[in-house]
Amino acid sequence: MYFNPNNQFGDDFRRPGWGSPDYFESSQFGPPNFGTPVGQMPMGSPPGFSPPIPAWRVGSSGIRSCLFTFTFIWLNNGRSFWFFPTAVGREFVAGFRWSRRYGWQFRTIIRNNIRSFECFR
Repeated sequence: MYFNPNNQFGDDFRRPGWGSPDYFESSQFGPPNFGTPVGQMPMGSPPGFSPPIPAWRVGSSGIRSCLFTFTFIWLNNGRSFWFFPTAVGREFVAGFRWSRRYGWQFRTIIRNNIRSFECFR
């Protein structure tokens, strides 16, 4: 192992490339567990209702059209919640998840875990 004065992170450090699954469209977003929110969280609470689950499976295709809007998400495991997406990557959706107890909290969701979604403008 040799010392590289320009690489302060060591030889094991790797920056994600343009085609890698770690790449997100927003340059302000780090890896999924980085914990840095992208964009601003919504100022108010989401709508006070839960929409009925769609009869068909939508998946995460097209969720980019829901950026910065209240979005209701149904996961494959049966859970559902209000989400405010702020960044969409190849494998993850990042944004703020609503909790009645704690308010908005920054979260990432694996796109393959999304059964359906619906945007509310």
